[in-house]
Amino acid sequence: MSGKETFPMARAAGCPFDPAPGLAKRAPVSRVRLWDGSEPWLITRYADVRAVLADPRVSVDVAQPGFPHTNAVSKARDARMKTLMQMDPPEHTVQRRLLAPEFTVRKMAALRPRVQELVDGLLDRMLAGPNPADLVEAFALPLPSLVICELLGVPYADRDFFQGVARTLVMDDPDPARAVAASEELNAYLEDLVAAKAAEPGDDLLSKLQQRGAMTSREIAVLGQLLLVAGHDTTAAMIALGTAVLLTHPEQFRDATADPVEELLRYLSITHTEARRVALADLEIGGQLIRAGEGIIAVKSTANRDPLAFPDPGRFDVRRSARHHVAFGYGRHLCLGAPLARVELEVAYSALRRRIPTLELAAPLDRLEFKENAIFYSVRELPVTWASTLTTVPPGSSTKNRRTPHGSSVSG
Repeated sequence: MSGKETFPMARAAGCPFDPAPGLAKRAPVSRVRLWDGSEPWLITRYADVRAVLADPRVSVDVAQPGFPHTNAVSKARDARMKTLMQMDPPEHTVQRRLLAPEFTVRKMAALRPRVQELVDGLLDRMLAGPNPADLVEAFALPLPSLVICELLGVPYADRDFFQGVARTLVMDDPDPARAVAASEELNAYLEDLVAAKAAEPGDDLLSKLQQRGAMTSREIAVLGQLLLVAGHDTTAAMIALGTAVLLTHPEQFRDATADPVEELLRYLSITHTEARRVALADLEIGGQLIRAGEGIIAVKSTANRDPLAFPDPGRFDVRRSARHHVAFGYGRHLCLGAPLARVELEVAYSALRRRIPTLELAAPLDRLEFKENAIFYSVRELPVTWASTLTTVPPGSSTKNRRTPHGSSVSG
């Protein structure tokens, strides 16, 4: 297909888990049109996407001429707040080195017992409540919110505030001013929180960054906003969507001997806006010359469905070897929170399969409402049901004295 379609593209009316069909039909390297009339290069093959993400001649700096903004909201927001995701070396290198030791595989693995405790508490409460239930509200959203709040030192009692702000920031609101205002409101909240931690530091990430003195309160707040919003919204989307996929493949949902996390990450690739870059120098990708100053959109969703990298890529298979997917990106901007996300997803899916083996969708897949007008693709609600005779407490588990970060019971 040689025509310049508008990006992002709508998904098909068929399988809601597949990428937009218009993406797969395009040449591996082709022009696409954005909302503002600009025409960046769209890169869809796995090898080419990895090449772009690893190339030092491409930039993530949104202030660079030619950077592909996917809508007016992202352009306005990016102009006001520069996060780790929009930094090139050496600025990116400095901030990443400050954060990387806090997100190692070993440190995140040490959080597994606490994540398990939170998961069991949320499932206790869901199983003791109405049946059917909305898995998004009961489980998928509160779990990563609880985890990231504990990690950062943000009061979970304030979740209605920051989740509301997050919804404004990740949705394609036609009014850029609303996104900018929401971002500034969250920054102000986090700056006040950082100031409070200066007087009474805790064993949390915001306290540690404040005590090190290498960043200003504003810089810590901006970084905290990125971690808070992305740290709960992306994982919540993956828990909900991943569970929907598993429940539409019941034999794989019940296959407790296979870990579905990497295959779900490959199969779903939830970031709608994909990986956006701009060329700093002339380079060749997939045999196509890309000039300095031209925008690039590396499409992770099609890369993860490339048959040259993943045989029969449209088939969901929990026993596939899929860890080489690019759902978390690649290169120097590989997602810092990937080890944390993996722990949360592994514990969440495992607990659902072990504790609620009779779990099933309470509404047909084609009746569910999906978030197409958001940065992260997900389902708004996920009605689920289960056998009423199910035992609600797993062996060795107790619902007594299970607490949230602020002392309120998560088990009801």
